[in-house]
Amino acid sequence: MTDSQAYTPPKVWTWDAENGGKWGSLNRPIAGATHEQELPVGAHPFQLYSMGTPNGVKVTVLFEELLAAGHDAEYDAWLIRIGDGDQFGSGFVEINPNSKIPALVDRSGDTPFRVFESGAILLHLAEKFGAFLGRPEDRPELLSWLMWQMGSAPYLGGGFGHFYAYAPEPMEYPINRFAMETKRQLDVLDRHLAGRDWMVGDDITIADIAIAPWYGRLVKGEAYDAGEFLSVQDYKNVVAWADRFFDRPAVQRGKMVNRTFGDPAEQLWERHDASDFDTKTQDKVQAAE
Repeated sequence: MTDSQAYTPPKVWTWDAENGGKWGSLNRPIAGATHEQELPVGAHPFQLYSMGTPNGVKVTVLFEELLAAGHDAEYDAWLIRIGDGDQFGSGFVEINPNSKIPALVDRSGDTPFRVFESGAILLHLAEKFGAFLGRPEDRPELLSWLMWQMGSAPYLGGGFGHFYAYAPEPMEYPINRFAMETKRQLDVLDRHLAGRDWMVGDDITIADIAIAPWYGRLVKGEAYDAGEFLSVQDYKNVVAWADRFFDRPAVQRGKMVNRTFGDPAEQLWERHDASDFDTKTQDKVQAAE
């Protein structure tokens, strides 16, 4: 359908599985498993099942930051290939009935339990270790920005990103609508970050860790090939904040985990030990084959 063709919704909607664009295979109008597939379990207290999308990166960055700060937060990160439908396997659906990455099983106590939704995982881990939460008096502000990210990012990813980069055909109205909203959100961040280094208080928190993989990546020109289109260089405070965030060694490690695209030297498909960053990135795996 082009912009010039009028669309009249039918009286009853029916699913057209062939009309979903690049990521159409990820979407369907029902929940539940499509096939039997058990999840592997490693040796560490935390078992993460994820992929290196912005939502996945949030959690692996927090794990690496916790480890760098000296916390006993060792984890296994297993790759869930969402393009292959791994998120619809029975084992994954058991720990996340919403079939979205990331999902975590906390095995640090006597009874394992699941945590799903990236914001919930960040908050669970930060509270468990008492880290990256800022000062107690800053908690309402931190929670506000954490919830802002979860409510705003769908307009960036599922809205702007989808219609600008992935839809079957470019359509002026949705691209303009979501470009406007994305730029409004960037302006919200830019105004907030004026005169401050981090989102809340004087140091990095889970608010930064939640927001930067989406909006920091965008202003670094790494999302949807849309940097010029959105004039991201105009949001100078966001750019400076993103530079501070991505310059952190733990963040750089976290970005690599469960990553399946880009430079093979920056792809660590699975992470089971800190030494994996030195020995099991895809450039080394490919060289050994």
